[in-house]
Amino acid sequence: MTTLLQISDPHFGTVRPAVAEALIWLAAQQRPDVLVLSGDITQRAKVWQFSDAKAFCDRLAIPRMLAIPGNHDISLFNPYQRLVTPYARFLKAFGPALEPTLSTPALNIIGVKTTRRWRHTNGEVSGAQIARVSAALERSTPEQLRIVVVHQPVYVARASDEHDHLRGGKRAIRAWSEAGADIVMGGHIHLPYAVDLSSRMAGLTRRLWCVQAGTALSSRVREGIPNSVHLLRYDCMAQPASCVLERWDFQKYGGRFECVESTGLALAR
Repeated sequence: MTTLLQISDPHFGTVRPAVAEALIWLAAQQRPDVLVLSGDITQRAKVWQFSDAKAFCDRLAIPRMLAIPGNHDISLFNPYQRLVTPYARFLKAFGPALEPTLSTPALNIIGVKTTRRWRHTNGEVSGAQIARVSAALERSTPEQLRIVVVHQPVYVARASDEHDHLRGGKRAIRAWSEAGADIVMGGHIHLPYAVDLSSRMAGLTRRLWCVQAGTALSSRVREGIPNSVHLLRYDCMAQPASCVLERWDFQKYGGRFECVESTGLALAR
């Protein structure tokens, strides 16, 4: 069994200390094998915020990590830094790649930089990125769970979030589905959900899950939804392969993260 912890939108600079300590405790108890950070690691891309974020990830003591930047990880108020060296601070803390990949016998995870220095919040995926990810997916072994990590959502569950929809996302979904993707993980809108895209989008040739995470640590929670993270458990040796997504919410009354929802993700195998 392989366990993956997805943390999104912690927004260091707005972190709730009690929630951070609770997540440290959760990681110690669950002992995930892989950490995925799906963007907006900091609130304003400040040096100390990246330093705090990296120190926190070190405290989680998870053996492997894949991190991508979000729109908040580019300086908003420093035009020179935004235009000339927009990702320098991210790379110093979480480098060396803006679009990292992570491969284990059970997982093939591919990061995609969907932020753009000329966009404030909206994300975009280019044709070249779509092709690169498709090629990487096609190199997966039959046993591997194939995960693409973006920041902005490839699917939005509410009409009010349509303006946050990833530009080029529908084209990407169709290509990545054909190339064998099982899951596309994202964040950005601080709203956790899992959706089988093959039941929502015409033209998909196989089942593909959109897994959207809430904000893990920030006070910037949405509409009363608590801080939350995902634990993904995958058993490539089961027949058929078993994949379960768990949503863990922070509970104020106990000061701990608790599993509030468990969803079996049927895979196209």
